[in-house]
Amino acid sequence: MKERAEQLMPQARGNGLIVQELAHELLVYDRDRQKAHCLNQTAAFIWNHCDGATPVGEIAVLLEKEFDAPVADEVVRLGLDQLWTARLLNESIGPLSSESALSRREVLRRAGLAAAVALPLVTSILAPTASHAANCRTAGQSCTSSPQCCSNVCNANVCV
Repeated sequence: MKERAEQLMPQARGNGLIVQELAHELLVYDRDRQKAHCLNQTAAFIWNHCDGATPVGEIAVLLEKEFDAPVADEVVRLGLDQLWTARLLNESIGPLSSESALSRREVLRRAGLAAAVALPLVTSILAPTASHAANCRTAGQSCTSSPQCCSNVCNANVCV
């Protein structure tokens, strides 16, 4: 499995996405799925190097140079698994590991504490449709069911 991952040349999705670079993160809005994704600096670096021509091992080397710290291939594979789960990579690559995605804890255990500063993180949220956002109730307002709340959480008849 490791050989397959090292030879893999992932390609980032380009269609249907709106990308906004910030100082230390990258915001990606998926118009097709109405989801917003926030990529930390490491995940953004990995995604930006998914050009379909750069193998995983080389992305790890480039990441090492960028952060001036040792980076294990597992860190890149963790990032790719997260990007795959967020559907930010082309459909053809599939998950990298047969046991599903590597956990951040497992990557720390395998790669050591040096990788702690460079662990990739992709955080995703579902963006409400325009009609839902215009008609939903904000936190603190009364509700009778979760779909009434902008957060989709109605607790004790109050939107959370």
